[in-house]
Amino acid sequence: MSTIDYAKARELMVEQQVRPWDVLDPRVLDVLSTLPRDAFVPAPHRALAYTDIPLPLAHGEFMMKPVVEGRALQALALGAQDTVLEIGTGSGFLAACMGRLAREVVSVERHADLADGARAQLTAQGLANVNVVHADALAWDAGRRFDAICVTGAVDTIPQRFIDWLQPGGRMFVVRGRSPAMEAVLLHNDAGQPRIQSLFETDLPYLAGAAPQPVFEF
Repeated sequence: MSTIDYAKARELMVEQQVRPWDVLDPRVLDVLSTLPRDAFVPAPHRALAYTDIPLPLAHGEFMMKPVVEGRALQALALGAQDTVLEIGTGSGFLAACMGRLAREVVSVERHADLADGARAQLTAQGLANVNVVHADALAWDAGRRFDAICVTGAVDTIPQRFIDWLQPGGRMFVVRGRSPAMEAVLLHNDAGQPRIQSLFETDLPYLAGAAPQPVFEF
């Protein structure tokens, strides 16, 4: 079996998937071009690290497609002084990207083993400014506010507690709605009033506890 040239695969991912999907921010493209996504992918799926598909993690969780990660990073427009909250660490790859772009990242993960695995990879990549917290974001208290929030699982409606964690003028990337026609949006916390900017249509698995309530028909 031939070994995969991950550096070449990474370059092709950026040029053939991410850039054609209107991800043109040079800082975002630089991070996606240099951070080894393959290091964050579970071993059985590592050969698919740079393909245009969601990749399975433990507990039925998934890594988002690279194009969605790229669009999320571009929409958040993270600055070097920004503090970021990520809801749903998963593999830790998106947290690592944001750690390269922002001052500080706090990432919340409800599965202890995923949190541990992400911490190990973040340490291996030398990202000391990313802190992974093992907690359920729908029951956890941040105790502070952030400049930006990235939610990696879909929600039926955006929880008020997430909005409360935004600084005035802060912004949140989140996917909302009902499968299969979900909408990725950027929520701007303007003067305490949320303003929604529609970004693109996609389809993501729901964040645990944030799926629509079942409707019973008699």
